[in-house]
Amino acid sequence: MAATSDSKIPSAPSASAAPPSEYHSPLLSEPGAIPLPPGAIDEGVAWHYGDPFIEQRAAASALAVVDRSHRAVIRIAGDDRLTWLHSLTSQDLAQLPDGASAESLLLDVNGRIEEHFVLSDRDGASWLDTEASHGASLLGYLTKMVFWSKVEPVGTDELALLSLLGPDLDSPALAALITVPTEDYATAPLPDGGFVRRMPWPGGGSLDLLVPRAQLVSWWRTLASIAKPAGIWAYEALRVESLRPRLSVDTDERTIPHEVSWIGGPADGGAVHLDKGCYRGQETVARVHNLGKPPRHLVLIHLDGTADGRPETGDDVTAAGRTVGRVGTVVEHHMLGPVALALVRRALTADTELTAGPCAASIDPDSMPKHDEFQAGRAAVDRLRGR
Repeated sequence: MAATSDSKIPSAPSASAAPPSEYHSPLLSEPGAIPLPPGAIDEGVAWHYGDPFIEQRAAASALAVVDRSHRAVIRIAGDDRLTWLHSLTSQDLAQLPDGASAESLLLDVNGRIEEHFVLSDRDGASWLDTEASHGASLLGYLTKMVFWSKVEPVGTDELALLSLLGPDLDSPALAALITVPTEDYATAPLPDGGFVRRMPWPGGGSLDLLVPRAQLVSWWRTLASIAKPAGIWAYEALRVESLRPRLSVDTDERTIPHEVSWIGGPADGGAVHLDKGCYRGQETVARVHNLGKPPRHLVLIHLDGTADGRPETGDDVTAAGRTVGRVGTVVEHHMLGPVALALVRRALTADTELTAGPCAASIDPDSMPKHDEFQAGRAAVDRLRGR
């Protein structure tokens, strides 16, 4: 029986915080493509191609290709682009080498996350890709902050994103088509324009191909000749398994970077470099890192597979009738079954009995952060107190 007939399949994350997308990928006309339900946050690309669990297994054990061409892309030209971005964002970008990439955040004055993006700098321009629902807000903020800097941020349809997932990223068949970067966050040029970027997630890693949008269909068909076509469901399932958060799905208006492990430079797979300063929200980042601990943290929760229905993104997580967190991404995983990411209170123990929406839920103990990192500020306070 096709997976689409299963009544327990969760609804796709809704885009309630953003206007409906008007994007409709040309790849939805490819054989077997099943669109997402109206109002889903990834509406406009394929949900799956007939059997999302086979697609997930291919992404986990071999090679799969996913259409993510709905991602918003911003191009920033100008000699000051990296020092300018360095001054605005949480990442150390001032000396980013040509051909390198990094994840970064924009925070508010209280250190709460407003924007997340991946940046790749190549050939005199920085390319930022972000959630489709955040493209306008990110571009709007960057445009307002230009002032006297020699930079020019513009939204562009020039490039579209495809992702390759699986352990066969270094296969001879793929190497015959493209130059495959060997290090995380490194890029390489693609034939006839665009570039490929290596990412450390989801799963054991992935390749993002930012291809000329006019060549999207031809690139898809070329990659689909050596990789299993997979929908966004497969990508999301591996992302959840990897405990990687998604902006405005696994975060809310109160989320700080420490709560979702977006801490560290590119070498750590993080989006907040702890050795730089002078950006909005820095004080909160430094205070939590040196003296405190985050009030919540991101965990993987297992959902009762016998329940009639699934929680939705934004639903409360409760314990003994009290709200202790919120549900993020909900997905059916090919091995783990129904699971979700959830932001929950740090004080919860892994054996706490939970309810997520209509389901009983339990925390995966392996997903619990330890919060035992060395804190220089706390150590100094303890020394002053004679501890």
